[in-house]
Amino acid sequence: MKGPDTPVPLWRRPFHLIRTNLRAYLLVNVFAYGLFIVGFIVGLMFPALNAARSVALEDDGTAELVQGLVATPPLFALAILAVNVGKLSLATIVLPSLVVPFAGFAFFGYWAVETGITLAPTTPTAWVQFIPHSLTVVIELQAYVLLLLGTWLLGRHWVSPATVGATTRGRAYLRGLGRVGILALAAFVLLVVGALWEAYSLRYFLYPLTELLL
Repeated sequence: MKGPDTPVPLWRRPFHLIRTNLRAYLLVNVFAYGLFIVGFIVGLMFPALNAARSVALEDDGTAELVQGLVATPPLFALAILAVNVGKLSLATIVLPSLVVPFAGFAFFGYWAVETGITLAPTTPTAWVQFIPHSLTVVIELQAYVLLLLGTWLLGRHWVSPATVGATTRGRAYLRGLGRVGILALAAFVLLVVGALWEAYSLRYFLYPLTELLL
């Protein structure tokens, strides 16, 4: 029988943090998925915005890169994972929050709305293609929710060290970093799953699904 001081196994620590911060976790979910849905609705209501995003992706080479990699799912999955970890997880959410408390929420919020606009289907074919991609959205957003929860805990401890019983902001900051790291492990697992699903679903599911439904 485990006592109250029994260490929590590493694989259970993310779930432990979620349970002990359940209200914050639920609010972060509302924030992340809610802003994506807002952008999605805006994209449906204003197709010109969606079209502008498509043009921007073509101009910056993203669309061409996707077309070049989609035939090779393992390589495509690695590219997706690299972008999701480097550009979104680190540069958008974690690193800004290490400098300014909660800054990652502002950068992520902008990205979530913009992504919702980009992914809004405006043609029958796009609606069919969004069916498998909707699972990608759910998985990857959940990974970002975990990172946002980690940065929220970091910011909260940093601003109010007493919340973790720390006597200095430095100690509270380090404890917050530990919590970010624990949740980042779970987020990374989700990002791997999301990258694999996105790469293989685009390669093998889209064409048969389009032929079946259209």
